[in-house]
Amino acid sequence: MKAMILAAGRGERMRPLTDHTPKPLIPVAGKPLIEWHLAALKAAGVEQVVVNLGWLGERLREYLGDGHGFGVSITCSDEGWPALETGGGIHRALPLLGSAPFLLVNGDVWSDVPLARLAARAATLPANDLAHLVLVPNPDHNRRGDFGLAGGRMIPACAESFTFSGLSVLRPELFADCTPGAFPLAPLLRDAAIRGRVSAELHTGRWSDVGTPERLAAVETLLSSASEKTA
Repeated sequence: MKAMILAAGRGERMRPLTDHTPKPLIPVAGKPLIEWHLAALKAAGVEQVVVNLGWLGERLREYLGDGHGFGVSITCSDEGWPALETGGGIHRALPLLGSAPFLLVNGDVWSDVPLARLAARAATLPANDLAHLVLVPNPDHNRRGDFGLAGGRMIPACAESFTFSGLSVLRPELFADCTPGAFPLAPLLRDAAIRGRVSAELHTGRWSDVGTPERLAAVETLLSSASEKTA
């Protein structure tokens, strides 16, 4: 089982924290955000992880190494700067991800979504499905949501929409008609959903887009409180 962590972004809303530190290395409750993802992936049985590099990519590469220190194998997909956006970055990394469905984790979110369940979904993704998305109730900063959900399927336009959590299972064939370069992921998902080829689920547990200093502080408080309760 393979996974990809999107980690190439600049983190403009996190400046000045990200002026000299890659966003995935910003500490949250005592350890860099990307380490939370790596630990969760390892616990879910994922052994091979691809991390894309963009802003201050060499610093991230030096920190991660080959992944041995985190109990997984890490391969980096170097995009340089400017990076290739979500879709372009995944497309570039496809040769490293193989032909089977893989987990995708947005590097600047935190959640308690059980990745073992998502890994199981990847292993059993129906042949006609190109993706499976985890959606969450809309946070204050995205009240309009992104995608609808009906009967376990993603609906591009719906009276009630939810927010894409940044966690998903993707089949490489989703990118079959793409060409190298920078492009977003969302239009590909919408097009596949119109063709009835995207499943989805709603997660009502804990989730946060760690996109601003304020949301970073909120997640840090949450994780610190959880650690104190289990100590």
